[in-house]
Amino acid sequence: MSLIKPKLSPEVADTLASGGPVVALESTIITHGMPFPANLETAFGVEQVIRDNGAVPATIAVVDGELRVGLEPDELEALAKAQGVVKASGRDLAVAMVRGQSAGTTVSATMLMADLAGIDIFATGGVGGVHRGAEQTFDISADLTELGRTKTAVVCAGVKSILDIAKTLEYLETQRVPVIAYGTEEFPAFFTRQSGFKADHRLDTPEEIARAMYLHHQLGTGTGLLIANPIPQAAALTHEFIDGTIADAVKEADERGIGRKELTPFLLARINELSGGESLKANIQLVRNNAALAARMAVAYAPLKAGR
Repeated sequence: MSLIKPKLSPEVADTLASGGPVVALESTIITHGMPFPANLETAFGVEQVIRDNGAVPATIAVVDGELRVGLEPDELEALAKAQGVVKASGRDLAVAMVRGQSAGTTVSATMLMADLAGIDIFATGGVGGVHRGAEQTFDISADLTELGRTKTAVVCAGVKSILDIAKTLEYLETQRVPVIAYGTEEFPAFFTRQSGFKADHRLDTPEEIARAMYLHHQLGTGTGLLIANPIPQAAALTHEFIDGTIADAVKEADERGIGRKELTPFLLARINELSGGESLKANIQLVRNNAALAARMAVAYAPLKAGR
């Protein structure tokens, strides 16, 4: 059991104390995922979507070495504008704290901090996965390992097709993480609604998913759940368009020797350039869509957790 508790904003603390619905949000989308001012506009917009659907948002970050759950508007703006902010996975948090750094939290770090705060549901864009060529590089995202050990339900639009989706799903199975697709049989691929791979399960309402969450935790599994929510049809990109764009970006990254932590931010930025901004628009819409589902899940889950 952790002896460290993050600092909660007053609103988040009060809502959790009363058993109300809270949805965690990551901050690498602010610090590393989008340019300013799109990152700040998206952060404010996503928080408002959660409020509009009946829950309280809790954006998670490290601020000057302090673990923070729930940022005030001025703190969000400062983070969106800040230079030299590091990208922190779960393994990086202690060092960021020692150095007094500010950090955007990845999926794995956000899951961990949400769990420490007592928040059960987390909305993001997409999760990391098994990278192509992992049989040589062993490049597997810590997000998948964290899902296997932390009881957070993560709502996402699947994984990007820059990853090896088949191996990602296999790895999640090994980690005992249920993959539930919302309203579809197929696992989505972030910018597109289909990946060619089936999800483990399909559930069609936020209430069903909340009930599955509750029972999963009552069974004492100790793992999270991955909720795959397809990008809205109107915002989806075609397979031909995005696959070609991703292939060009991956080739350029290989030629320039870009890898590890720098790879995903580079690919997202380059894909946005090559797509003429279309991938950024799609990214914003899918994050908002995931936030809405997560909030509705949180509203349904809160009374179950409280035994009401």
